Amino acid sequence: MDIRTGTAKSGELDIYYEDMGDPNHPAVLLIMGLGAQLTFWRTGFCERLVDHGLRVIRYDNRDVGLSSKLDGARTGAKLLPRLARTQLGLRNEAVYTLENMADDAAALLDHLQIEKAHVVGASMGGMIAQIFAARYQQRTKTLAVVFSSNNQAMLPPPGFKQLQAVTTRPKDTSREGVIANTVAVSKIIGSPGYPVPDDQLRAQAIEGYDRSYYPAGVARHFSAILGSGSLLRYDKQITAPTVVIHGRADKLMRPSGGRAVAKAIRRSRLVLFDGMAHDLPEPLWDDIVGELKTTFAEVP
Repeated sequence: MDIRTGTAKSGELDIYYEDMGDPNHPAVLLIMGLGAQLTFWRTGFCERLVDHGLRVIRYDNRDVGLSSKLDGARTGAKLLPRLARTQLGLRNEAVYTLENMADDAAALLDHLQIEKAHVVGASMGGMIAQIFAARYQQRTKTLAVVFSSNNQAMLPPPGFKQLQAVTTRPKDTSREGVIANTVAVSKIIGSPGYPVPDDQLRAQAIEGYDRSYYPAGVARHFSAILGSGSLLRYDKQITAPTVVIHGRADKLMRPSGGRAVAKAIRRSRLVLFDGMAHDLPEPLWDDIVGELKTTFAEVP
């Protein structure tokens, strides 16, 4: 499949993207999560959407992959007090927020001259997508929020093991040490009902490291989440047809987060998959794409 690549400007930042499918077909904008490069939207998953007559755009968020890095920028604030404030639905100091990242998505659509798109976000990307759908209502055909949350007050916190896995840098920072740690993290947060062979996890970890290993961006992404606080105020503004997809086995972003999003957005659908955790298992791709297509069909 032909993949068009490019860079869009969002203020002073460069946002790297990949664009697949017929440019005349309805556009789907895929937004990935915390520290995750666009490759986490596996090419095979994107191809399934293209095969359904869709134009698919995936991109690297700021501070990750081939997009601009904000080298050296930090708040200096301690993590535990910020987590406590977030648990209460409050905002924290941050270098940038999820709102800024939603503006990056709008700038990308501007660059591609796309007036409206189906917006699909996973994990932190699902939070960005919620903000986008609220702030850019006229540009959002439909919304899909995948294994995410709205961070409203008093939701059950992430599992300690899972949160520690994605926020702690490996002690061995050599290439091999980072790759081995990435494989271990993938197992901790991955779907127990759909285990991925070690050699496949390792190949994906190598791909990610060699493309762009930049742990500082993960910390600032996490700060952006804490800096935006509860998204409930945005959910109440969303008017686009919405599907919320979550795995019942997800301990990093618990199903209660998906349920909270679905409850807050009017007329949304909640779809829960057994055995799925914080990834997109290939055996479920057709089911997930089917749920997306059902929602996409609500707006031609």
